[in-house]
Amino acid sequence: MTFWLIVAIMAVVLSPLAWLVPSRRQQGQVGMRLAARQMGLTMQLAPQEWPHWLDPEPPSPCAQYHRARYAGHHDSWCYWQMAPGQWLNQWREPCTDQRVAAHLATLPADVFKVEAGPQMLALCWGERGESQALQRVAALLKALA
Repeated sequence: MTFWLIVAIMAVVLSPLAWLVPSRRQQGQVGMRLAARQMGLTMQLAPQEWPHWLDPEPPSPCAQYHRARYAGHHDSWCYWQMAPGQWLNQWREPCTDQRVAAHLATLPADVFKVEAGPQMLALCWGERGESQALQRVAALLKALA
């Protein structure tokens, strides 16, 4: 009886430690983020304001992968993925730039937003999938930077 009482007390004391162990999804995210860093990408968790028409609303904060743009880029644009392969701007107009649209078509379905400014190219991503998805994200950021 005393043995089982000690085992029960130890289980109650040690059970919160199981919450500190990262889940498989979290371990996968850490691995993907480390691989992205080795590819020269930078990642941060950034709060996002999503358009009201984007359903379901992506998470906020969201993992934002970004890369500095080379000198000479003066264009600014932002596209959200309404459905897999369907990229729309803030007025819900499809992407008309064929060069950008060709690259956007290669992205995974859980990329929510791609935004370009004169200095930075950023991509908000759900980080699901395998290393192939990361390769496609890195290829887009490198091609459009």
